[in-house]
Order: sequence, then C-alpha cells, then structure tokens
Amino acid sequence: MPKILISDKLSPTAVQIFKDRGCDVTFEPDLGKDPAKLKSIIADYDGLAIRSATKATAEIIEAATNLKVIGRAGIGVDNVDLKAATAKGVVVMNTPFGNAITTAEHAVAMMFAVARQIPQASESTHKGEWAKSRFMGTEVTAKTLGLIGCGNIGSIVASRALGLQMKVVAFDPFLTPERAAEIGVEKAELDEVLARADFITLHTPLTEQTKNILSAENLAKTKKGVRIVNCARGGLIDEDALKEQLDAGHVAAAALDVFAVEPAKDHPLFGHPNVVCTPHLGAATSEAQENVALQVAEQMSDYLLTGAVTNALNMPSISAKEAPKLMPYIPLMDLMGSFAGQLAQSGVKEIQVTYAGAVAKLNNKPLTGATIAGVLRPMLQGVNTVNAPSLAQERGIKVTETTTEKSDDFFSTIELNIVSEKQTRSIKGALFGGKPRIVSVKGVDVDASFAPHMLYVTNEDKPGFIGALGGLLAEAGINIATFHLGRDDSGSAIALVAVDSSVNDAVLDKISALPHVTQATALEFEV
Repeated sequence: MPKILISDKLSPTAVQIFKDRGCDVTFEPDLGKDPAKLKSIIADYDGLAIRSATKATAEIIEAATNLKVIGRAGIGVDNVDLKAATAKGVVVMNTPFGNAITTAEHAVAMMFAVARQIPQASESTHKGEWAKSRFMGTEVTAKTLGLIGCGNIGSIVASRALGLQMKVVAFDPFLTPERAAEIGVEKAELDEVLARADFITLHTPLTEQTKNILSAENLAKTKKGVRIVNCARGGLIDEDALKEQLDAGHVAAAALDVFAVEPAKDHPLFGHPNVVCTPHLGAATSEAQENVALQVAEQMSDYLLTGAVTNALNMPSISAKEAPKLMPYIPLMDLMGSFAGQLAQSGVKEIQVTYAGAVAKLNNKPLTGATIAGVLRPMLQGVNTVNAPSLAQERGIKVTETTTEKSDDFFSTIELNIVSEKQTRSIKGALFGGKPRIVSVKGVDVDASFAPHMLYVTNEDKPGFIGALGGLLAEAGINIATFHLGRDDSGSAIALVAVDSSVNDAVLDKISALPHVTQATALEFEV
C-alpha cells in the first residue's frame, strides 16, 4: 500500500480519493511550515502532495529515500527543486488545467481594473469623495492585447479578449502557426508584441529564459500608455524598472498578482497610484482549489498503483490506458540496456533503439528511458527511468528512436544498438508469455531468458567448446541452469549461459583462456 504524505492544506475530498484508491494517507496540512520535521519523516513515504507552502528542497529530497512522486496541486513548481528530484528519480507532477480558467479570469479582471481604475475609484468613493472626473478610463474594445505566453492560460485569456472584440497578438516560441490560427491570435516576435500592445498580460513559467522578460530594456520598447498585467509568476518583470516607467508615465498602469519575493509585505510599488495589487489570488476560487486537489490525488495514486504518468515535468506522460500495455516492456528494455551496458568495453557515444511491430505503435518515450537507465546503470549509481535521459544528455550520449511496422517473425521486437568508441553492439529482445527474452545478439539468433547470473561467451565454432566450458564450471562448483547457443555463417558462435551463482574473476580468466574463446563476460541482472 503506497504511503502518501500531504504537507499542505488540501481538500478533504482529495484525501478520500487517496484512501479509496488504496493508499495509506497522512494528512498534516501545516507540516510544510516545519521543514525540519518534514525532513525527519519524509523517508517513510512514497508520495508527497503539496501546494505552495511546502518547499521540496534538495536537502529534503535527499532525505526522501523511498519517495517516488511529488504532486503539486497547482501549476507553479518554484517550490520544488526539480533538478534534485530528477537526479533522485522522483517524478514531479503539477496540475496545469485545474486552475487555468480561474487564473485566466483573474488576469482579465485585472485588465479591467487597470483600464477603468476600479480599485482606486472604489476606495475614493468609500471615502465619500465622489471624484468622478479623476478616474478617466479607457475601453478595451478594439485595443490590442499582447500575450507573453500562449499556453493553457494564455489561450483562455485570448478567447475572452476576442469575445471583448480585442485584437490579440502573442509571443510564444512553442506556439505553432496552426495553433495560433485555431485560437484566433496573431503569432509575433517579442519586440513586435511590445511595440503594438495596448495591454500586455504574462502567462509563462519562470525559467532562466523568461526571468525578467520585461526587463528595463524591454519595458522601454513598449508602446507609451501600455497597461501591464502579471498573474503568472513573480520575477517575470524587473519590478524596479517597472516603477521607473510608471513614474515617468510611459507605462500607464500595472496590475500585479505575483511578486519576485512572496509573501510581499513591503514593496516599492505598494501605494503607487497607478498600480493594482492582489496577494497571489490567481487560483483562489473554491472551484479551482477543489479541482487541483482532486487532480493531484488522482494523478499520484494512478502513478503509484498503475504506473500511469500524467502532467509530469521530468518524465514522459503515460496514460492509464497505455500503462498496462507498456509495463511489460519496461523490464525488457531495462534488461536489454543492462546487457549492453555491461558488455560495453569503452565509452558509450550513442544509443539507438528500434521498435518493430505492435510495440512501435505505443508511447515509446518511457521505454527508451528504461533502456537508457539500463545502459548507464553499470557505469553510474542511482540511475533510473526518470533521471536517465538527462544523465545521458549531460554526458553527450546521443539517443535515437526508430519505429517500423514490420517485426520479422515476432509480434513485437525491439533492437538496441550501442555505439561506443570501439564498436557497435546489437541486441534484439522480445516478450514471450509476457516475460523478457533475448532473441539475437550481434545478428546471431539466440533465444534466451534473463537470469540473475549469466555468462556471455563468444568463440570460434569448433568441437569441444561446450564440454570444456561445462567441465571448467563444474570444477569451480558452478551449476549451469540453462545453456543457449547461436552461430553465424562465418564460423563464430555466441553462448548465453545462466548459472546458479556469480562467476568470479579467477574463473572468468580460465574461461577466457579456453581454446577458441574470444570474449567472456560475467553478467548480473535484477530479475
């Protein structure tokens, strides 16, 4: 039974979902405020469900020896050390759709607030001033809205703006022309958006590339009188530069729901007559909080119980429908990768995976991740399906995937080629009765199951080899479990021998010294 720790305030319905799915749940909604206690108990849990109060730092993740998944009820994962989680093999999920409408609506509300100075006018009226002439606003109809980021939330804001008869122009490197046309926005470069927009709203995560995307330089490029809304992440705007442009009258007004440092108790923009501020309310509706809580509970329990991966930031997604089809192939890929990794005699330069037959129609990214993990595990500690792709990339190992509908005589086969500094090694595997098998090595047909202890021997196809090998193993007290032999037309043979115990270096040296043997390697597998 997977153990889940909820360290922030979450809907009771989410807690019940975990329980109904068969998880053991500990609900401590204030634990996120006590990192020392969280660190002391996190090792007991398979999953950690959080909102924004909990900081899943590298130190806490390092202490989480059993942790498999962190689920963030919300979009932003600034409070999770994603690099540390990936290195540890912990899947990090968020819930990007649960509060998308709520956040988009707040951005639109903030746009109206700065267009008509609603908060300032309300405050003045409450004081009995009736300063009608002081609050001259501007219409949004026929104005140009510039979007910086046009993903889930940005596209919803665009649809609302189009309904208000605004023109919408968007900067987003990942927005395709087809998607832009579908949602009715004009795709443009950042400088063009800055120059044309009467209103600018930001809808992008905070990354090294987007930090201070509205820098002093870029704010100077905006249209005079522009109104800026940020309901995305603090740090996207250079706040000091924004104040300068507001004071100079170049930026007419700004509405901020997020700040570089939160909670923002003291800020240079507080009290500015042309600035509207709210305390990170983008997702603050009862509907959104319920949605993200239910979504994170479903995603985490699905992953821990079925292997389905949804909305992960550091692993390819696997739907609940795909998971049962993919799961049998994961051990096969891991074992094939381990086989190749243990045989690699020099640095790996490239990993090539070819999926043939029915498996080619599946979501192969997770399978490739398992393959890379298997290849790297003999060389590196702590490698798993989650962190393997990034570890390969860090080491300059090229990974390629190919699919084909034809699969020889099998329903599905997977071929793995490992290109090293000295040679290319080819291994082909398949499933028989749902169990992993090797069907060929270096193009030589060899039908063998994986076993905990195995010998891989290449030799000249001459009489006496099998007897000599068997006699040597018997002399060493090593029992043969299975013996699989294949040979090619050139007179070379490959033997895959499953044995009941490990083969030490002394015995391996004797095998290598046998007549006709060209290579002998002891292999260990977790099966």
